[in-house]
Amino acid sequence: MTAQQPQKIGADLGDVPETALWTLYHRAVEARRWDTVLPDPKAVELVERIDYPFAERFGPDGGIVGQIQALRVRCFDREVSDFLVRCPRGTVVCLGEGLETQYWRVDNGRAQWLSVDLPEAVALREQLLPADSRQRLIACSATDPAWMDEVDPSHGVLITAQGLLMYLRPTEVRDLIARCAEHFPDGTFVFDAVPRWFSRLAVRGKLHAHGYTAPPMPWGMDADEQGKLATAHPAVAEIRDVLPAAGRGAVGALLPVVARLPLLGALRPSVCALRFSAREGRATG
Repeated sequence: MTAQQPQKIGADLGDVPETALWTLYHRAVEARRWDTVLPDPKAVELVERIDYPFAERFGPDGGIVGQIQALRVRCFDREVSDFLVRCPRGTVVCLGEGLETQYWRVDNGRAQWLSVDLPEAVALREQLLPADSRQRLIACSATDPAWMDEVDPSHGVLITAQGLLMYLRPTEVRDLIARCAEHFPDGTFVFDAVPRWFSRLAVRGKLHAHGYTAPPMPWGMDADEQGKLATAHPAVAEIRDVLPAAGRGAVGALLPVVARLPLLGALRPSVCALRFSAREGRATG
């Protein structure tokens, strides 16, 4: 007698929440490689549990897309890991977390984790990744300030937004940064951004492959524009460009080099870390 296979879980998500499946799929493809740059067995497990035509919808991944996504994710993992060394009992707030599995990669066994996402995304996460005693899920938009009252800042706060801000309007991005600066003095906000040329293509519906078209991305920011984020609020005290580490093969080796080139590097997707100060100060890049 063979063991009964667990029933797969369907995933019927709207345009923006569906992007969580795109990133999950490419992380899992990368994680299955023997030479992976991002071990992520939880992502592999989720792809196997979800009833969704991943390869048909998103197309085959020969290794390039998966590795690029993994190197981006490693930027976030590095920032969260560094934060947990400084603040081992701190709170990690994950905005628009989708099906990200960072908790299982970097958790230190002491921190608090808060996931904030739209109701349909939270409902799917609850089925696939039920929260434990140090995890909480809040079903609301990241732009709704209600989630901020659920955060205990006494042991330090780090906020992440992976693959989220590009789907917001520019005014929403600015307002979100300002509210975080107000609510979490001495906190850190880590997020990624697509360059302006990429944002324009997405708004025009030009980013498509196989059976999938990326949703519009109203907010774009070139990497050399990060300094402008200081104007969002006087408490933005530090702005850092979080550069990727070297990866596998030619692509993995070139990404960190390209990121440092004056002109070409400005046109790349970027990861940025903002540190908020309890006192008004001049931001530094």
